Amino acid sequence: MGPHPAVAAIRLAVRRVLHDVLTEHTTPAHPPAARAASGAAEHAPTGESPQPQQPQQGPQPPLVLVACSGGADSMALASALAFEARKLDVRAGGITVDHGLQPGSDLRAAEVAARLVAMNLDPVEAVSVTVGRDGGPEAAARDARYAALDEAAERLGAAAVLLGHTRDDQAETVLLGLARGSGIRSLSGMAAVSGTADRYRRPFLQLDRQTARKACMVQSLPVWDDPMNADPAYTRSRLRHEGLPALEKSLGKGVVEALARTAQLCRDDADALDAWAADVDPTVRDEAGLLECAKLYALPPAVRRRVLRRAAIAEGAPAGSLFARHVEELDRLITSWRGQGAINLPGRVVARRQGGRLVIRQG
Repeated sequence: MGPHPAVAAIRLAVRRVLHDVLTEHTTPAHPPAARAASGAAEHAPTGESPQPQQPQQGPQPPLVLVACSGGADSMALASALAFEARKLDVRAGGITVDHGLQPGSDLRAAEVAARLVAMNLDPVEAVSVTVGRDGGPEAAARDARYAALDEAAERLGAAAVLLGHTRDDQAETVLLGLARGSGIRSLSGMAAVSGTADRYRRPFLQLDRQTARKACMVQSLPVWDDPMNADPAYTRSRLRHEGLPALEKSLGKGVVEALARTAQLCRDDADALDAWAADVDPTVRDEAGLLECAKLYALPPAVRRRVLRRAAIAEGAPAGSLFARHVEELDRLITSWRGQGAINLPGRVVARRQGGRLVIRQG
């Protein structure tokens, strides 16, 4: 008799991601050591035998870490990683981040780390972070968490970090983007693969939250429900417990699936427009590399704004702080020029129109 359907679903999702990681890190057919030995034989003086080569160890299997908070989604992910890694040439470890926002959070992080060790994950670390205030409490905690995961992945040499975001999380992200009046890149939600060198992988984006919780229950995995996830002081919490249920009551079941599908469609469109903007960028610049306003004006608005955003980021504007309103102000220098002055952008970047050119420079 096979595993419970929920357990089978989470394992299959993780197995697919691990196969991708292994494919990306396959040892070349002719590794450098083999080529060096071959070269030594070819270039040995006539009549002399090459010195025998010492056996060399092959590269270590890739290390895959799971980011685990102790909640149902990440505990289900950790269990699936532990199970699948034993069958593949993969090392599996875990990281839990202590945000220090609640009393006893350090003890809870240590408890989560102990559960990961009990799953035979290695290495396992509990990392403490200091959460700032920029962007509000949710964004600040997220920034601190990803910074800690990035540092751990770099230090440990991890090929990938698995995150437990589900289809429900994706739906919430799309709705939050709609509420902010964001463009299709924001409505694309979370990518299945993201981060530096495609570090972050989200195997559960096609699975609902209930599947992960059920998988924990049938495997008798203890889970911790973060009280902040139910705190109405936080926007995502209100959306999760009030907004989405109200939508499903009004529109019927299937809202979450429809929103997740919308995210994928938006991502496909955004990727195509980004590629178009990258291709057209050199054609709208003069010999000095400055953007020509007349050529920019002739572009479709969605492409033009992407070119402007790329240019601002290239000059030092932080991508995470460059919002739609900033790009709209840049666009007005092209489409609604009435002699307005310079525009200040995040990162001390200044943009102004001069002689039919758009000049964007660090301030």
